[in-house]
Amino acid sequence: MTTAELLDAALVEEATKKSGLIWVRGTGVERALWHVWHEGAAHVVGDGPGEQPLPGLTDGGAATVTVRSKDKGGRLVGWQAKVVELTPGGEAWEAAVGELKGKRLNAPDAETMTERWARECRVLRLEPVRGAAPVPAGAGSLAAPPPASPATTRNPVPAGLPRLLARRKRG
Repeated sequence: MTTAELLDAALVEEATKKSGLIWVRGTGVERALWHVWHEGAAHVVGDGPGEQPLPGLTDGGAATVTVRSKDKGGRLVGWQAKVVELTPGGEAWEAAVGELKGKRLNAPDAETMTERWARECRVLRLEPVRGAAPVPAGAGSLAAPPPASPATTRNPVPAGLPRLLARRKRG
Protein backbone atom coordinates (compact mmCIF):
# COMPACT_ATOMS: atom_id res chain seq x y z
CA MET A 1 0.00 0.00 0.00
CA THR A 2 1.15 3.50 -0.74
CA THR A 3 1.41 6.18 1.92
CA ALA A 4 -1.71 7.91 0.55
CA GLU A 5 -3.71 4.66 0.75
CA LEU A 6 -2.53 4.08 4.33
CA LEU A 7 -3.54 7.61 5.31
CA ASP A 8 -6.96 7.19 3.64
CA ALA A 9 -7.51 3.90 5.50
CA ALA A 10 -6.51 5.50 8.81
CA LEU A 11 -8.88 8.43 8.20
CA VAL A 12 -11.78 6.07 7.39
CA GLU A 13 -11.14 3.96 10.49
CA GLU A 14 -10.69 6.86 12.93
CA ALA A 15 -13.64 8.87 11.64
CA THR A 16 -15.95 5.85 11.61
CA LYS A 17 -14.88 4.73 15.09
CA LYS A 18 -15.66 8.13 16.58
CA SER A 19 -18.93 8.76 14.79
CA GLY A 20 -22.16 7.66 16.44
CA LEU A 21 -23.97 7.27 13.11
CA ILE A 22 -22.96 6.48 9.58
CA TRP A 23 -25.04 7.17 6.47
CA VAL A 24 -25.21 4.07 4.26
CA ARG A 25 -26.57 3.78 0.72
CA GLY A 26 -26.92 0.32 -0.83
CA THR A 27 -29.12 -0.11 -3.88
CA GLY A 28 -31.93 1.89 -2.29
CA VAL A 29 -32.35 4.85 -0.03
CA GLU A 30 -29.60 6.29 2.14
CA ARG A 31 -30.14 5.61 5.87
CA ALA A 32 -28.50 6.70 9.09
CA LEU A 33 -27.40 3.59 10.98
CA TRP A 34 -25.84 3.08 14.38
CA HIS A 35 -22.81 0.85 14.15
CA VAL A 36 -19.68 -0.38 15.82
CA TRP A 37 -16.19 -0.48 14.28
CA HIS A 38 -14.64 -3.90 14.87
CA GLU A 39 -11.68 -5.67 13.22
CA GLY A 40 -11.31 -3.23 10.34
CA ALA A 41 -14.96 -2.80 9.34
CA ALA A 42 -18.23 -1.20 10.41
CA HIS A 43 -20.82 -3.66 11.72
CA VAL A 44 -24.58 -3.01 11.80
CA VAL A 45 -27.54 -5.06 12.97
CA GLY A 46 -31.11 -4.71 11.76
CA ASP A 47 -34.05 -5.84 9.64
CA GLY A 48 -35.77 -7.41 12.60
CA PRO A 49 -38.61 -6.33 14.90
CA GLY A 50 -37.57 -3.26 16.87
CA GLU A 51 -34.27 -2.88 15.02
CA GLN A 52 -33.09 -0.46 12.35
CA PRO A 53 -34.02 -1.20 8.73
CA LEU A 54 -31.19 -2.10 6.35
CA PRO A 55 -32.74 -1.37 2.92
CA GLY A 56 -30.72 -2.16 -0.19
CA LEU A 57 -27.89 -3.88 1.67
CA THR A 58 -27.36 -7.40 0.33
CA ASP A 59 -24.65 -9.95 0.95
CA GLY A 60 -21.84 -9.46 -1.55
CA GLY A 61 -23.24 -6.10 -2.64
CA ALA A 62 -21.67 -2.69 -2.54
CA ALA A 63 -22.51 0.31 -0.38
CA THR A 64 -21.43 3.90 -0.01
CA VAL A 65 -20.76 5.02 3.55
CA THR A 66 -20.68 8.67 4.64
CA VAL A 67 -19.27 9.48 8.05
CA ARG A 68 -20.33 12.62 9.88
CA SER A 69 -18.68 14.54 12.66
CA LYS A 70 -20.05 13.61 16.06
CA ASP A 71 -19.92 17.19 17.39
CA LYS A 72 -20.84 19.36 14.37
CA GLY A 73 -22.70 16.83 12.21
CA GLY A 74 -20.79 17.78 9.05
CA ARG A 75 -19.47 15.26 6.54
CA LEU A 76 -15.96 14.01 7.36
CA VAL A 77 -15.29 11.28 4.84
CA GLY A 78 -17.07 8.98 2.40
CA TRP A 79 -15.93 5.47 1.48
CA GLN A 80 -16.95 2.48 -0.61
CA ALA A 81 -17.81 -0.74 1.23
CA LYS A 82 -18.35 -4.39 0.44
CA VAL A 83 -21.35 -5.81 2.31
CA VAL A 84 -20.83 -9.18 4.00
CA GLU A 85 -23.68 -10.85 5.91
CA LEU A 86 -22.33 -12.74 8.90
CA THR A 87 -23.66 -16.22 9.61
CA PRO A 88 -25.38 -16.46 13.02
CA GLY A 89 -23.35 -18.47 15.48
CA GLY A 90 -20.12 -18.20 13.49
CA GLU A 91 -16.91 -16.91 15.04
CA ALA A 92 -17.05 -13.56 13.19
CA TRP A 93 -20.77 -13.18 14.08
CA GLU A 94 -20.14 -13.86 17.79
CA ALA A 95 -17.29 -11.34 17.91
CA ALA A 96 -19.32 -8.65 16.11
CA VAL A 97 -22.43 -9.24 18.22
CA GLY A 98 -20.34 -9.01 21.39
CA GLU A 99 -19.34 -5.50 20.35
CA LEU A 100 -22.77 -4.49 19.03
CA LYS A 101 -24.50 -5.64 22.21
CA GLY A 102 -22.58 -3.06 24.24
CA LYS A 103 -23.66 -0.21 21.96
CA ARG A 104 -27.35 -1.13 21.62
CA LEU A 105 -29.34 1.39 23.64
CA ASN A 106 -32.81 0.85 25.12
CA ALA A 107 -33.18 -2.77 24.09
CA PRO A 108 -36.40 -4.21 25.54
CA ASP A 109 -34.82 -7.65 25.93
CA ALA A 110 -31.20 -7.00 26.89
CA GLU A 111 -30.69 -10.50 28.33
CA THR A 112 -31.94 -12.38 25.25
CA MET A 113 -31.08 -9.81 22.60
CA THR A 114 -28.34 -11.85 20.91
CA GLU A 115 -30.62 -14.88 20.55
CA ARG A 116 -33.27 -12.66 18.96
CA TRP A 117 -30.68 -11.20 16.60
CA ALA A 118 -29.66 -14.73 15.56
CA ARG A 119 -33.29 -15.71 14.86
CA GLU A 120 -34.80 -12.55 13.38
CA CYS A 121 -32.12 -10.05 12.33
CA ARG A 122 -29.17 -9.65 10.03
CA VAL A 123 -25.68 -8.64 11.14
CA LEU A 124 -23.74 -7.01 8.32
CA ARG A 125 -20.05 -6.23 8.01
CA LEU A 126 -19.27 -3.18 5.87
CA GLU A 127 -15.67 -3.67 4.76
CA PRO A 128 -13.84 -0.68 3.26
CA VAL A 129 -12.78 -1.37 -0.32
CA ARG A 130 -9.03 -0.80 -0.44
CA GLY A 131 -7.81 1.30 -3.34
CA ALA A 132 -11.28 2.60 -4.23
CA ALA A 133 -11.51 6.25 -5.18
CA PRO A 134 -12.73 8.48 -2.32
CA VAL A 135 -16.41 9.36 -2.43
CA PRO A 136 -16.75 13.02 -3.47
CA ALA A 137 -18.63 15.32 -1.11
CA GLY A 138 -21.14 16.41 -3.73
CA ALA A 139 -22.75 19.79 -4.12
CA GLY A 140 -25.44 21.30 -1.94
CA SER A 141 -26.72 20.05 1.38
CA LEU A 142 -27.28 16.43 0.28
CA ALA A 143 -30.50 16.52 2.31
CA ALA A 144 -33.16 14.02 1.30
CA PRO A 145 -36.86 13.96 2.10
CA PRO A 146 -37.72 11.73 5.07
CA PRO A 147 -39.14 8.29 4.31
CA ALA A 148 -42.92 7.87 4.39
CA SER A 149 -44.29 7.22 7.87
CA PRO A 150 -47.67 7.10 9.61
CA ALA A 151 -46.24 9.36 12.33
CA THR A 152 -47.54 12.92 12.56
CA THR A 153 -46.26 16.07 14.16
CA ARG A 154 -48.17 17.49 17.07
CA ASN A 155 -50.41 20.51 16.70
CA PRO A 156 -49.19 24.01 17.60
CA VAL A 157 -49.55 25.19 21.19
CA PRO A 158 -52.92 26.95 21.69
CA ALA A 159 -52.58 30.73 21.87
CA GLY A 160 -54.10 31.00 25.37
CA LEU A 161 -51.95 28.32 27.03
CA PRO A 162 -49.06 30.59 28.11
CA ARG A 163 -51.52 32.91 29.93
CA LEU A 164 -53.17 29.95 31.68
CA LEU A 165 -49.83 28.64 32.87
CA ALA A 166 -48.74 32.08 34.08
CA ARG A 167 -52.00 32.44 36.03
CA ARG A 168 -51.32 29.13 37.85
CA LYS A 169 -47.89 30.30 38.99
CA ARG A 170 -49.32 33.51 40.51
CA GLY A 171 -52.09 31.73 42.40
